[in-house]
Amino acid sequence: MQQKPLEGARLAWMTVALAMATFMQVLDSTIANVAIPTISGNLGASNSQGTWVITSFGVANAISIPITGWLAKRFGEVRLFLWSTALFSLASWLCGISSSLEMLIFFRVLQGVVAGPLIPLSQSLLLSNYPPAKRNMALAMWSMTVIVAPICGPILGGYISDNYHWGWIFFINIPLAAFVVLIAMQTLKGRETRTEIRPIDTIGLILLTVGVGSLQVMLDKGKELDWFNSNEIIVLTVVAVIALAFLIVWELTDDHPVVDLSLFKSRNFTIGTLCTSLAYMLYFGAIVLLPQLLQSVFGYTATWAGLASAPVGFIPILLSPIIGRFAPKLDMRRLVTFSFIMYAVCFYWRAYTFEPSMDFGASAWPQFIQGFAVGCFFMPLTTITLAGLPPERLAAASSLTNFCRTLAGSIGTSITTTLWERREAMHHSQLAEAVNPYNPLAQQMYGELEKMGMNSSQSSAYLAGQITNQGLIIAANEIFWISAGVFLALLVLVWFAKPPFTTAGGGGGGAH
Repeated sequence: MQQKPLEGARLAWMTVALAMATFMQVLDSTIANVAIPTISGNLGASNSQGTWVITSFGVANAISIPITGWLAKRFGEVRLFLWSTALFSLASWLCGISSSLEMLIFFRVLQGVVAGPLIPLSQSLLLSNYPPAKRNMALAMWSMTVIVAPICGPILGGYISDNYHWGWIFFINIPLAAFVVLIAMQTLKGRETRTEIRPIDTIGLILLTVGVGSLQVMLDKGKELDWFNSNEIIVLTVVAVIALAFLIVWELTDDHPVVDLSLFKSRNFTIGTLCTSLAYMLYFGAIVLLPQLLQSVFGYTATWAGLASAPVGFIPILLSPIIGRFAPKLDMRRLVTFSFIMYAVCFYWRAYTFEPSMDFGASAWPQFIQGFAVGCFFMPLTTITLAGLPPERLAAASSLTNFCRTLAGSIGTSITTTLWERREAMHHSQLAEAVNPYNPLAQQMYGELEKMGMNSSQSSAYLAGQITNQGLIIAANEIFWISAGVFLALLVLVWFAKPPFTTAGGGGGGAH
């Protein structure tokens, strides 16, 4: 028996609490990125060792997301949400007081594990407590936090690490978590979901942990160890493939699977998850690439690189409530089509405008316009993904699609950074070939530099730096071209989704 939806101030406060929990978790997956040099230096570690601060959280988070469905059935969605938020706050405090890299990585793993249920549960609790007619609006408001948090992360992380102790990157979660717990306890009181004791799929959980863990470590260390020239990467790949293949077979035959793969029998769930994952892979890859490009080539500080990325959040904040209000009258596929076209336009735009003489505006304007794409992305695709599923499958469906999205983000990061490095090396060698005694243009450049007071070795060092920068820009532009092409290909896929797109939880309940 489904409970009556919430109304008035209670509904509004619940929305704020659930959105804040999502914001906090997504923020934490990006806030440490720009602070790695500071953290590594403070704890006496190298930058490559310091990246485990990010990857340890990602691995643990990706593994814990799919078991949210089982945990929600066992303990209840409200109870699990409250405990996850409280433990996330505790883990954040432990991360902030860490005195060694090993200690920090251990607590980041703990933080990633307890954070897993936050996004899927905030999504399913939102939908199950909203009136059917307002569910699209609820999803629109919720999706804003998923969009804004990755933008705030690098800015906050850069500012804190430049001006305060890096521990405050984690300490800021504590007041946020306390607020979320207090408000959720008040607004969701007496609204616990039905629980049932199901046996835990131990074999499935072990296969999931080994498979996803190996895959994530392989993706994270691949670039550092030169991919398949390393025995360690080959072993990790084989383990990941075998474990994940066995996981699929096991989950399809088990009575109580830890990952409910039968959800993929729903055409809309499959198409929605696939579009969300592939698009997020490209989007997140660009989020990682842009700050690195601006810092390494254009000399931006971490804070300014974050500010150059920030304009992408302005349009969605204005657009999301409007889309939410008119969503019942709109075909979600049209919104997603518009989103993917705008993504492609912005990636093509970047590929044309990124050059050594580029100013701040040239990097910020495509980000601003990309806000139109982002604003029409999460909510419509979430609606398509969950369309037609019964209320009791919401938590499992939401956790599985978020697992796929999180994993796709990691894969996108790895592919983007590896491709960028390899293409830069290739372009560098091609451009360097032109600097020789037989090229009149090269000799003219040496002459110009000598007039400026540089000796031969200084001129060579200057030209080598310019060639590296040019190689990095060309390689980044190639990635932007490829990304634009993939977005245009995804346009076709989304039209295989089948209406009506009544938001899940109503099972057609929009007609009440």
